[in-house]
Amino acid sequence: MTSPIDPLSLLESRLGYAFRNRALLLEALTHASYLQDDPSSGPNNQRLEFLGDTVLQFILTDALYREFPEVREGVLSRRRAILTKGKFLTQMARDLGIAANVRLSKSEEEAGGRERASILEDVFEAMLGAIYLDSDLPTAQRLVIAWYGPLEAHLVETEDHENPKGLLQEMVQPEHGNSALVYKVTDTTGPKHARVYEVTVFLIDEIVGTGTGSSKKLAEESAARVALEVLRARKQAEAK
Repeated sequence: MTSPIDPLSLLESRLGYAFRNRALLLEALTHASYLQDDPSSGPNNQRLEFLGDTVLQFILTDALYREFPEVREGVLSRRRAILTKGKFLTQMARDLGIAANVRLSKSEEEAGGRERASILEDVFEAMLGAIYLDSDLPTAQRLVIAWYGPLEAHLVETEDHENPKGLLQEMVQPEHGNSALVYKVTDTTGPKHARVYEVTVFLIDEIVGTGTGSSKKLAEESAARVALEVLRARKQAEAK
């Protein structure tokens, strides 16, 4: 007869880390609500979440500093904020199997707590704090980098969507200065209540992107995304 598989062992396999002290693993998984049903189950994960948040900030700061040696500190701070946003942490909590093992009270479970972003973000950080205490900083760094995968891919996807104009400015500023980009409305169509704007972005006198949107702001962002693709392709061609 096959022995039942231990869910915590499965979780450790997904994490890529086996705890020496299983009590830390259980603490990381214990939401404060769980103690309402089982007061003797040990501490909740709030202290570990506090520690894990700091460890994660350091690891990503170090990784971004090394990966982008020419980037200013303000940009590095913004990129770190992107990588520590709740959506990244909650998705990793799901992907790594952490979410499925969170210990919640019955009422919190019934209220959908297992899918609540704030709970998953905290439990992810608590898990990192537990791993740090159970091992050391190099181990925690190795795991975080493995969990995240290529940082630049995450940043390109998110920055292109959320701040394409800022990213385009950062791309051209070192070579062309702060005033090289100009956005111009080149066409407006549709009735007053449903305008569609076309905006063209110029790099000095060269057209590098055109986009449309229901407002000038959205059209400018669309044009900036096109320009990013154009300039990236140009850089790749020049590098060959």
